[in-house]
Amino acid sequence: MSPTKRLYDYAMRYKRFIVSGLLILAISVATELAAPLIAKYVIDHHMHVGKIDVAPLAWLLATYFALAIVTGILRYISSVSLQRGANRIVQNMRLETFTKIQTLPISYFDNSPAGKIVARVTNDTEAVRNLYVTVLSQFAVSFLSMFGVYIALFALNAKVATIALILVPILYAWMILYRKYAQAYNGVIRAKIADLNAMINESINGMTIIQAFRREKQMEAEFTALNDTHYDYHRKLLVLDSATSHNLVNFLRLSMFVVFIYFFGTGSMTTVDYVTAGTLYAFVDYVTRLFNPITAIVNQFSQLERSLVAANRVFELLDQTGEDVSTKQIPRYEGHVKFEDVSFAYKEHEYVLKHLNFEAKRGETIALVGHTGSGKSSIMNLLFRFYDPSKGRITIDGIDITSLPRQTIRQHMGIVLQDPYLFTGTIASNVSLDDPRITREAVENALKAVGAESVLNNLQNGIDEPVIEKGSTLSAGQRQLISFARALAFNPAILILDEATSNIDTETEEMIQHAMDVLKEGRTTFIIAHRLSTIKHADQIIVLDRGEIQEMGRHDELIARGGTYANMYEMQAKSLQQETDYEQQRL
Repeated sequence: MSPTKRLYDYAMRYKRFIVSGLLILAISVATELAAPLIAKYVIDHHMHVGKIDVAPLAWLLATYFALAIVTGILRYISSVSLQRGANRIVQNMRLETFTKIQTLPISYFDNSPAGKIVARVTNDTEAVRNLYVTVLSQFAVSFLSMFGVYIALFALNAKVATIALILVPILYAWMILYRKYAQAYNGVIRAKIADLNAMINESINGMTIIQAFRREKQMEAEFTALNDTHYDYHRKLLVLDSATSHNLVNFLRLSMFVVFIYFFGTGSMTTVDYVTAGTLYAFVDYVTRLFNPITAIVNQFSQLERSLVAANRVFELLDQTGEDVSTKQIPRYEGHVKFEDVSFAYKEHEYVLKHLNFEAKRGETIALVGHTGSGKSSIMNLLFRFYDPSKGRITIDGIDITSLPRQTIRQHMGIVLQDPYLFTGTIASNVSLDDPRITREAVENALKAVGAESVLNNLQNGIDEPVIEKGSTLSAGQRQLISFARALAFNPAILILDEATSNIDTETEEMIQHAMDVLKEGRTTFIIAHRLSTIKHADQIIVLDRGEIQEMGRHDELIARGGTYANMYEMQAKSLQQETDYEQQRL
């Protein structure tokens, strides 16, 4: 479906505002165009050469003044109605766009910078609003005015009016030619705005790294390149707009007046009464009025194209394949997880997991270890259904997880990531995520269970301490404890710890380990850890290498085998001993 058709469909949702606004606008145009005809009548019937009659002149001025007031009031009402309709449309469009984002798969965000998505929700939808407010009203006024002027011209003189009709195909041809180039320019401009937003967002998030590695000049150069491209296409569009607006309209206006003067000033005037003073005045007024809407139409070509390109970008996002957020509830499952010959590839035929077979029984703790890129996090992505297996299947309590909605599967799962994300709000709201089912008491209990109470007590407002974006005012350990408490507050049947202890100090890690021993009872727990000392008591340790299972067993069993896990554990133990010896030497 074309963007124009879809924009029309949006307008029809709030047609009471749009239609009423356009109807009132039409009445105001008709009121405004009646003034020259009234002036013609007064001049021709009540004003004579050599005789000054004040009454008709006063009547004419009063009528003009009254029509001006009525026109102003009608234009105001029309503007308010169109603005309300446009704001409602954009409000609805932004909500649909944001809602669509919530349904998109994680893979979409892997390939789309956040800044570009933000630009579509904010900048592009705002450009669409301008279409309904500015472009629509201007086009409506202009076309109605032109229609009314042509009716008046035909009523006055059919020959001149017929000649004036040639302006319509000229204007249409120019619009087609303009759109051919403007559409391409605006497409690049909107894309570069999205790129600029993406780079700004990335720069702000990575400012610590940029300044630490002195990359300010490089980032400035990259930004300048994008900004210069954006400027160049804006300049091309400006050149096109300049050629379109005043130059074209002035040429047409002068040409029309030449025809007008020729017609009334040559031998075609065969009698004295061929044209009256009132008729002459009305022709001059209407021809002048004819070019005002033409100027308005031409000047809106640029905004029209910007809005259509922006709308197309919004619709591209809305057309992405998503999955409706399900509200289906299921009973809390036991937590028996089984991987059956599971293989997975982020890109076709490039498998990062190959033929995995293992199971985790209710209440067990499963540890996944391996070198970077071995597939540990990919297993968690599949279990949480951020992605689905390419081959094989994953079951929970014997149910294939792909047979249930993603939200339903995640209902009884909790996850703690290596880099915890905190939202703007308070510590309490970050634990409960404003879920009404999570009471303040539950929040306090969760924080206490993970040992966060003693860590957060030194904050001025306790658990009501304000948290800014990403929790940058809190330490890494505090953020991790809050994230851990968040997972526990939802009482998951399956708990996933994705290297959750890698960014915290030893003391905080000991608190979490103690909390885990208490809270994992009756809960299936998956742990991804680089510190092998933290998983010695796991019920099962799975050693991965390049997406394949190399070893499986308990800590003591794997050490006894002397294989990959034993070598990794020995290397970490030596490294830890060296660090300890170094610290003792310093002391």
